[in-house]
Amino acid sequence: MTQITFIGHAAIEIESGGVSILIDPFISQNPAAVQQPEDFKPQAILLSHGHFDHLGDAVQLAKTHRCPIIAIFELANYCQAQGAPAVEGLNIGGPRRFDFGQLTLTPAFHSSSSPEGQYLGQPCGLLLQTNEGQRIYHAGDTSLFSDMALIGRGGLDLALLPIGSTYTMDPAAALEAVKLLQPKRVIPIHYNTFPAIEQDATAFKRAVESATESQVIVLQPGEHYDW
Repeated sequence: MTQITFIGHAAIEIESGGVSILIDPFISQNPAAVQQPEDFKPQAILLSHGHFDHLGDAVQLAKTHRCPIIAIFELANYCQAQGAPAVEGLNIGGPRRFDFGQLTLTPAFHSSSSPEGQYLGQPCGLLLQTNEGQRIYHAGDTSLFSDMALIGRGGLDLALLPIGSTYTMDPAAALEAVKLLQPKRVIPIHYNTFPAIEQDATAFKRAVESATESQVIVLQPGEHYDW
């Protein structure tokens, strides 16, 4: 069984095969979150890019739990300089095998910098194949792009897609992304955290399910979905 917990914003916990993986753990300063960093015990932390609302509590959690931060090369090096005990710097390209499964960094069209303004490499999406065999795509912060059709090849069990607009896709663009990716399930993310990204996820669900075969699961912060 795999369990997906929506922490809020783009922060996600994936629990599969007895392993906890955190993606973009913006928790303690997240106005939408109902959980705290101490509620999680990750074995790995994955980052899509370096903006404060994605880097979040990653370094402190890595210190507390002695777990690796896995990210694009420049961001991994930044986390190491901030005191992360173990990092894995990757780049966009082929898959890399880890204890928790297989990870591939995919393109994302966005930007990435530290709170101090330091360039932190290319923003990414995260394509994870768990040891249980599920293929999960966390798009990170991105606009719509046609190569999402390639990411969907081989099948996706779940796509986590931003719908907030202003900084990422809006619901209409995310619907087009679903058509390209053709996932079995979709969870909308990166919305309703701040006024600039307020959206109606229920309307997005209706639009996607009327136009595609994908099921949309709308989760409130702290809720989880199992399959």
